[in-house]
Amino acid sequence: MNRRRFLLQSLGTTLALPWLASLKASTLADNSAVQTAKGAGVGARRFVAVGNLLGFQVKQFFPTTSGREYEKTTLLEPLWENRSQMTVYRGLDHGVKGGHFAVHSFLSGVLHSEAQNRPTANVTIDQYLADEVGIETRFPSLTVGSEGGIHGGCQIAWTKSGVRVPPVTGPAELFEKLFLSESKERQARRGQENHVQASILDSVREEGNRLSKQINQEDKAKLDEYLTSIRDVEKRLELRQRWISHPKPEAPFGKPANRNAVEDLPLLYELIALALQTDSTRIATLEIGGDFMPQHLGIKKDYHGLSHHGNDAEAIASLITLEQYQIQHFGKFLTRLSNMNDGERTLLDSTAVLFGSGMGDANVHKNSDLPVILAGGGYKHGEFREVPREGIHKVPLCNLFVDIAQRMGVQTESFGNSTGRFA
Repeated sequence: MNRRRFLLQSLGTTLALPWLASLKASTLADNSAVQTAKGAGVGARRFVAVGNLLGFQVKQFFPTTSGREYEKTTLLEPLWENRSQMTVYRGLDHGVKGGHFAVHSFLSGVLHSEAQNRPTANVTIDQYLADEVGIETRFPSLTVGSEGGIHGGCQIAWTKSGVRVPPVTGPAELFEKLFLSESKERQARRGQENHVQASILDSVREEGNRLSKQINQEDKAKLDEYLTSIRDVEKRLELRQRWISHPKPEAPFGKPANRNAVEDLPLLYELIALALQTDSTRIATLEIGGDFMPQHLGIKKDYHGLSHHGNDAEAIASLITLEQYQIQHFGKFLTRLSNMNDGERTLLDSTAVLFGSGMGDANVHKNSDLPVILAGGGYKHGEFREVPREGIHKVPLCNLFVDIAQRMGVQTESFGNSTGRFA
């Protein structure tokens, strides 16, 4: 039994890691649109989340005046032209602790260390939405980030199985994923590979079903959980097979070269915008900070070291330079989406864009009072909303995620540690 269970787990790790999102591929019609033309997803709701690993300087980020008349702050200045397209929130967080080791909960509300006994583990809102709406596009979701950094690779996206989603690590790879089609020979080989993997999964599932009749309830629960993951992979293989022969959108420019996380940031935003516009995906996440090197902005000190500034004025000034750069390009991304048509509205109107961090104050390793901005998505924007940061009236960030999910057409009343829907 131990050997067999180990074999199942080993196969699951090998086969499931690249494609872990749950699918509903059976609902995808064989004559589904190729969706290579601009605006092919007209009317569809989309979601993008951008997370920073080391937070922002809250004193220079948050206004002091609530409502529509809030004042311009140092870090909001690069977004001032986008003011009518976004809402700034203060007081939203997940009530978790752990400093750098809790930042991964930004989009889930759940620490990975506490996810084991939860039915959906520490699934993040992007993967939760991809499970529900991702079947309509070639890529149910795109995760972009670094495999370097403070505590290892990109941890912004997690599946309902509690597994980290490996990121696309640079503009060259993202460009290839979106626009470069494989040769006929490679497509044929991939089809054969899919067939072999499907056969292996069939065998594993049959063996698992046989074993389920011989084991106790505790082991059966574990085996059922694993077989659920197998079914998810089978659905993913089915969907991947359907897209093999469909041509990708025409590339708008030549394949870019990877430079560094600082200089590549504008291009990553542009490629995500194009992925949404061509309806290659409707769900995307971008994590900033893993290999974001201050040296590329003329700052000699290490980013992580700067974040523990100890109120040193020079270190804070350097951090503000880094953070303004990140916020500036986020603003340009919003402007880019607002200039892309989506039928009778703009792509920004169709896309809820979340920006912030799972770190409130990196100087003291605080995961509360998170900096959060929500833009686009058809919301009524233009104000600074502050909610109670403690006590019985405290509002979890996951309440906002429930609202985003419902606006995406997902029928749910809860997510993560939510207590309701953010109103």
